[in-house]
Amino acid sequence: QVQLAESGGGSEQAGGSLRLSCAASGDPSSSKCLGWFRQAPGKEREAVAYVDSDGIAVYADSVKGRFTASRDNAKNTLYLQMNSLKPEDSATYYCAAARLNWCRLWVGPSSFPYWGQGTQVTVTS
Repeated sequence: QVQLAESGGGSEQAGGSLRLSCAASGDPSSSKCLGWFRQAPGKEREAVAYVDSDGIAVYADSVKGRFTASRDNAKNTLYLQMNSLKPEDSATYYCAAARLNWCRLWVGPSSFPYWGQGTQVTVTS
């Protein structure tokens, strides 16, 4: 079992920055792969970035070059630094955990059994 809790969401103007955090607790082996997802109203949940246990991150094309995902295994915390924010980044952001050997974006949200409650990000133009 893994418990996840996101923080750091809020409202920001386009071009600004926000940093999300996700505190994890529980079985470390069940959080080998940590992911950030987002879901806007009326849209499907989409992957934003994944970070494996070695700290290697992969990104969706829509955020590549603007967002940086990282993890601090000593603090059991996942981060998402979001720069150059756009209005289309507005969504509820979730962190998720899975016991996956392949922490790649082709692994969809259904493969993640543990989820946080989400944090709202609103970007105004």
